[in-house]
Amino acid sequence: MSKLNLPYYSLKTSVVDGRLCVYDDWRHRYVPLTPEEEVRQVFLHYLVDVCGYPHGRISTEQMVEVNGMRKRADAVVYNSKGMPYIILEFKSPDVTLNQKVFDQVAVYCRELCVDYFILSNGVKHYACYINRDERRYEFMDSFPAIL
Repeated sequence: MSKLNLPYYSLKTSVVDGRLCVYDDWRHRYVPLTPEEEVRQVFLHYLVDVCGYPHGRISTEQMVEVNGMRKRADAVVYNSKGMPYIILEFKSPDVTLNQKVFDQVAVYCRELCVDYFILSNGVKHYACYINRDERRYEFMDSFPAIL
């Protein structure tokens, strides 16, 4: 387990087919426990348990089509009307959150018509608003309020 800049959360783990796995409360199954998956699981529980995001409005591994290619957003938060509201992208703690990573999630936002994204490697977390008029994203001081 990594040293994350998030509140501690006890993950439910098990060995499946000889590989350490973590139970994903959103996919309702065990998945391999990689560093990126650890960040995803701990961060999503933080959003639900601490920030008050509704568990049922979060979907993981959301399909996004980009230039005819099938990609997957790590997670999407939906608003009360069932529309995509926030894209969540997670990286391993050893991955630097550079321009390439920000651009990746911004493309997902464009394709899903989403105005917000949160990016985290478990150590650093960024929340951004997509300013479509100025064609750029703006850093926020806090995570978007859930609608």
